[in-house]
Order: sequence, then C-alpha cells, then structure tokens
Amino acid sequence: MNPPISLPPNPPNPESPVGDPVQDGLRTIKRKVSEALQAMRQQSDLLRQRGIALPATALDSLKLLKARVDNLDNPLVEATSELRSLRALAQTASLINSVQSTEEVLNQVMDTVIALSGAERGYIVLKNKQTGELEFKVARGMDGAEAGGGQSAIISRTIVNKVADSGEPVLTDNASTDAAYKEQQSVVGFQLRSIMAVPLKTHNAVVGVVYVDNRFMAGLFKASDLAILTAFSGQAAVAIENAGLFETARRRLAEVRAIHDRMNNIFTSITSGILTLDAQQVVTLANDSARRIFAQPDLEGKKLPTLMPQLGEAFYASLARLARDGQPQDYELAPSLNGKVRHWYVVATPLRDEVGQIQGVALVVDDQTEQKTREAQLKEVGRYLPSALVDRFIQSGQTTIMPEEREITALFADVRGFTSFSERLQPEELMQVINKYLSLASDAINSVDGVVDKYMGDAVTGLFNTQLNPQEDHAARAVQAALQLITDLRAQHEVMAEDERLFYGIGIHSGQAVLGSVGGENRREFAVLGEAMDICKYLQEQADRGEIIISQATYELVKDRYECEPSHEVRRPKVGYENIAFYRVLRRKKGGKSLLVDQELLDLLGD
Repeated sequence: MNPPISLPPNPPNPESPVGDPVQDGLRTIKRKVSEALQAMRQQSDLLRQRGIALPATALDSLKLLKARVDNLDNPLVEATSELRSLRALAQTASLINSVQSTEEVLNQVMDTVIALSGAERGYIVLKNKQTGELEFKVARGMDGAEAGGGQSAIISRTIVNKVADSGEPVLTDNASTDAAYKEQQSVVGFQLRSIMAVPLKTHNAVVGVVYVDNRFMAGLFKASDLAILTAFSGQAAVAIENAGLFETARRRLAEVRAIHDRMNNIFTSITSGILTLDAQQVVTLANDSARRIFAQPDLEGKKLPTLMPQLGEAFYASLARLARDGQPQDYELAPSLNGKVRHWYVVATPLRDEVGQIQGVALVVDDQTEQKTREAQLKEVGRYLPSALVDRFIQSGQTTIMPEEREITALFADVRGFTSFSERLQPEELMQVINKYLSLASDAINSVDGVVDKYMGDAVTGLFNTQLNPQEDHAARAVQAALQLITDLRAQHEVMAEDERLFYGIGIHSGQAVLGSVGGENRREFAVLGEAMDICKYLQEQADRGEIIISQATYELVKDRYECEPSHEVRRPKVGYENIAFYRVLRRKKGGKSLLVDQELLDLLGD
C-alpha cells in the first residue's frame, strides 16, 4: 500500500523558484561571473591608465561566459518545470494502488492538476454510471479554495461536452478569439481566455473530464502542458476508478460483515440449542442455547458421546445410522444433569455439503423441562378445578400454588343415611351408586366455578374465592351450588330405584382461612387450614335431609338474594360451637340475581 501523496496547492512560480538548490547554485554562479567581469573591467581601466592593455580575448571570454551562464536560466526553468511534472506523474502513479476514498483521490488529483498547469481554476467532472450525465465532483482555485461547481460553474460547457463525447483533449490559448469557441455564450459571457481540457479514460471509455482555465491570461497553456496533463489524466482515471472499486469492495465487505453479525445474533438468540456434528460425532458448531441446555461451556471440538454419555448408546447409534441413510429422526430424552432430570425434545437431520454428500448431523434441542413441570402442575390443578378454570389458570401464567390467607366460603355436603344403605349392597353396586351422588355434587360446585376440594367417603367439600378462583360473590355462589345440588338430586331420584334414593345435608360458612399445597415431594394436596372448614362441617351436621344450613357470616353476604330463616335446633351439639348462629336456606328471592343460565333450573330454584 502506497502512502497518499501531498502536493502543494499553490506551487512556486517557475520564473522565480525559491528553495531550489539547482537554481540557487545557478544564481550564485551568475553573481560570481558578474562580479568577476566587473572586477576585470575595473582592472582593465587601471592598467590602461598606466599604459598597459589586457589581451582583448580575456575580457571577451569572460563576457561570453556570462552570456552562456545567463542563457542557462530559461532551459533550467523549463527543465525544473518538466521535472516537477514528471515527479507529479510519478507521485500520481502511487494513487493507483492506494486505498483512499474516491473523494480523497479526486481532491489530490485536482491539487496536482493545478500544480502542473498553473491554472487559475480547475474542475473534475465525472459521468454518472447510471444516467450518463456529467456531474461536477471537484472545483478548485489556484489558492486552494473551493471554486463554484455544479450548475453555477463559470466554465465552457461546450468544451467539456466535446471532450466527453469525442475523448480528445482540447487546448485554446485564447478562447475569446478562437473561431471554434468565441461565439459560445459561456466564453463571451465569462470572458474566458486560456482553456485546457482532457478526457479521463479507463479501458478506452471516457469516465470524465479534467478542465482548467484562466480568465485573465491568454497563452498560458502550451502543447507541452497538454501532453503532460493528458498523460496525467490517464493515471488519474485509473486511480479514480480504483478508488471507486475500493469503495465498492469496502461497502460490500461492510454488508457481508453486517449480514454475518446479524446471522450470529440470530443464531445466538435462538432459544433452541443448535449443534452440528461431523461423521465422528465431534461438535463442530454450537450456539449459546446449546451450551446452556447441555451445561457445557465448551462444546466445539469435542465428541458429544464423551461429553454427554447419559444420552445413551441407543441415541448415538441412531445418529450414526442417520449419518449413513439420511433419514431425519426426533427423540424425547430425559437425561440427568447435576442430579436433576431434564426433558429434551431433539430433532436430528443430516448435514449435507454443496454436492449433497452427508458430512454429519445437525441437532436442534428444545429443553421442555419447565413445560413438563408446568403440565404436571396443571394436571394437579385439574384435580381441583373444572376445565374452564384450568384454562384460565393456564392463561394467567401461574406455575405454582402459593400459600395465601384470604376470606373464603366453604361448602360441606354429606349423604344422609349412607352408612346403613351401604350395608345391603355389594361393593361394585355401592361404588356405582355413591359415584352418582358425588358426581352431582361435583357438577353443582363446578357450575359456579367452585373448587372441588376433597371427596371423603360419601362427603364432598367445595371452596369459593381461593387463589385459584377469586370471586367477589363467593358466598352467593356457594349457596347457589347447594340449591342446584338439591334440585339435581330431585331430578336424579325420578330415574333411580326408590331404595337407592338418598339425600344431602349441606353446611356453608364464610370466613378467613390459609390455603395452599401441603404434602411431600412425591404427593401434594391443596388444603385449607383454619377453623373455616371445621365450622362448615359443624353446620353440615345440623342439616337434615335436603337442608342447607349457613352461618351468620354467610347469611350477611347473601340475605339480599336468598330467603333464609333462623334455626335453633342443634342436632349434634359440639363443645366450643354453642354460640354459633345459623340459618336455613329456603329459596332464591323473587327477582334476585342468579348466577345460573338455565331458565328451567332458575324456576326450580325459585320454588
């Protein structure tokens, strides 16, 4: 890579070079010769006064020497100018292999053009590759300042267009008197004098024009200047083209890098683990998700069977077959990592090269452990909730049943006379009958979004306003479920044998309780802690066949919806419960709001 060249935008005047060692030496010689000639003349005058005359050839030889030294000045100036031009050409050649931007190359070319030509102004015009239109790229004055460009440029557009179209250079030493251009509006209006324009060519195609002029001096440019500028323009065109190619290459490289980075980001952000294995089952590529799932920070370059033997020989044998026959496979694996069982779903596909040959296997691994755990938890929840509530539980995103203290309403329903009834039935018949009764109770509780808490022999408990089914009207829902159970039981009796007709006694209480999961690692149950369930069970014991007994707390919450009457008949007294007041539910009040939709059922409940 060649370093960028740097030419002075305002070059020394060739007529009075400053700092040039050759011309400095020439001036010293001229001064010495002049001094010697002056001294010889003085000595000749003194000798002549004394009657002595110097040989005539002595003074003449010194005069001839001075004349010859003086004559060296112009050739030296021309040689110095040519040398500067050649140096500029040599320096411009370094631009061809530079990796500067197009703008930087154009500016350096323009500075060199001004330095070579001594022009007042210079312009570089390039063809647009898409439209073919000429566009001003650089406009520079002798003082290095920006000259006007674009549509405002004060130049001969006729000459620029002619050079661009013909590919031939143009030189005029006085455009205002040149027959070819003196009638042109720009020449007349702008009073243009010396003009020189050369094409920028690459591969014999004109890609632009270099234009220089002087509005004040005629005859500034000569044929030698045109030759130098033409030679320079050939190198400049190549340098400009190369700069454009470098810019295109850099832009495409940046695009490739951006795509590569984007692909890396996508590859990294994929939540599934992705691995590729070669024919020896060595990991050749793995994303961050794979490292996390496999709990292996360093996977690449290692054999997967060595890293993960717990996946089993059968799995690796299947991968080996896949690498031979090319048939994709999927697997459900349950390896143990760090003492915990994980659940993985793995899809394996053959990894092929550009000609379709199998070179290994690609694995996509999804860790479904959390999903499996959640499914197990939802299955547990499903034992307490109807399907509609399970769906709501899934949508809420809950994964655990956290303990919580809250006000609930509990329902306790027990079949009356079941003990004596069960003594005369075979076990199979007994289970069929009791399941019918338990199903009625469960359906009634589920119909108003209650939680079926437990089955205890012939008894069922239901909960309202737990963390699984929050409800503001929990007491009304519990009473409505009880009324529906009584109504459904009447309908069930119509299709049952008379000796199988049994009745529920139901107790309902509203109060504070602590709810949550209890049990060990392998078995857990949803439980209610506190006196709420004890009071509910006590009220159920005071209910006769087909009766619904509620506590004072529940009555205060439902008295606007349901007709109730105080009950003072304590059928089963219990120590510590003597002061508990309770009510018997009679019916739903006329016009009272119901949670049920079935109109026939509403009519029954209103009777």
